[in-house]
Amino acid sequence: MKIYVPDYYKDFRCLAGDCKHSCCIGWEIDIDEDTLDYYKSVEGEFGERLKNNISYNDETAYFAMDSCGRCPFLNEKGLCDIMINLGFDKVSQICDDHPRFRNFYSDREEIGLGMSCEAVAMQILARREKFALEVMEEGEELLWPEEEEFLDFRNQVFEILTDRAVSTADRIEKLAELAEIDYKIYSPAQQAELFSSLERLDTQWNSTLEQLKNCDANNISLPENELYETALEQLCVYFAFRHLTESLDDNRLKGRIGYIVHSYHLIKNLWAVSYTQNRSLTIEEMAEICRAYSAETEYSPDNMEVLFEHFDK
Repeated sequence: MKIYVPDYYKDFRCLAGDCKHSCCIGWEIDIDEDTLDYYKSVEGEFGERLKNNISYNDETAYFAMDSCGRCPFLNEKGLCDIMINLGFDKVSQICDDHPRFRNFYSDREEIGLGMSCEAVAMQILARREKFALEVMEEGEELLWPEEEEFLDFRNQVFEILTDRAVSTADRIEKLAELAEIDYKIYSPAQQAELFSSLERLDTQWNSTLEQLKNCDANNISLPENELYETALEQLCVYFAFRHLTESLDDNRLKGRIGYIVHSYHLIKNLWAVSYTQNRSLTIEEMAEICRAYSAETEYSPDNMEVLFEHFDK
């Protein structure tokens, strides 16, 4: 099997204690079986602390959040006590993987970085180079004909989205044409209504959507300059890389491309609202909006199911 990663993958660095939105806050941490067996073998005071904080849901072991919504092993400096006491390789598989995601084919694997991580959002949006995949691990790559056909189609998607001879708005319209989907642009109020109907992770997202709902659609704007255009390009390519592969399993290619199209318009409007209010928009502010959006949609299977079905019509 051959393994591919984006060419920026190797440059990712966790912010650790400097992270404002720690992945160790607000999530129950599942413990895989091998790690659970190891934790049960740890002796001494720290071993007791481990055992006392393991909870069970049916057959799944996990660390339940404390009263403040934090992993019980996240210390006051924002660092992991398991890593400090046992080593970086002794955390559960889910902790070791995050913020990575994987696309699987019959004889090919792709690994990417998810935007719910603020470091990833900053890294992707700040890139000026066009998206490219590189081989992380060599191996034989034998694909089914439908997989080869899909990869050819996805390459067309990448070519459209990275065509800097035209605006990102025109690229998105071309993408909709390629997928033969009904190209309908929602108003800010319609966008706010749709995304407000979804399951909520962080109530702060309500305030963001409320600003979108109450904005004057005729008086919000985002300057058409290279910074914003390139960031929008990187954002859309990220969505395509992350979400299109699973259409091989669920046959929802149109719904997944619809998600890209509408995510582009939603985030562009959210950036425009912020820019209009403040007369400026930094890369950090852009990344925070994308991080929150990713967490609210991409990390909720229920929300993604609703959106794919909605855009598959």
